Amino acid sequence: MLSFKTDKNGDGHKLALEEQKMADIAKYAEDIYYSERYSDDEYEYRHVAVPEGLRKYLPNPPRLMTEDEWRGMGVRQSPGWEHYLVHEPEPHVLLFKREKDYQLKYPMGAPPQALHLRKA
Repeated sequence: MLSFKTDKNGDGHKLALEEQKMADIAKYAEDIYYSERYSDDEYEYRHVAVPEGLRKYLPNPPRLMTEDEWRGMGVRQSPGWEHYLVHEPEPHVLLFKREKDYQLKYPMGAPPQALHLRKA
């Protein structure tokens, strides 16, 4: 059981929830399923299945997640992946795509304009 001090703004509750999320990610990280990559002429794809112990951290109602959000749930993959589709029957299966040959085209991890935006 988590114990914490609550201040008048309720920040202690937020802290406890974040601590629980971090504990759950550590516990279930090995259970995250990563498919093999598959591709068409333009993109490579993969899907990632979030284990039951982490599903409570998925957006509800289901929606596309930012990179910070899916990485914040413990999903680990190389740069360039975009969460591009929500499969309504199975919102715990995250569908990702990225430009084909991304790592060859962008060995520094991002297109030049994306690197420029990060520094700003």
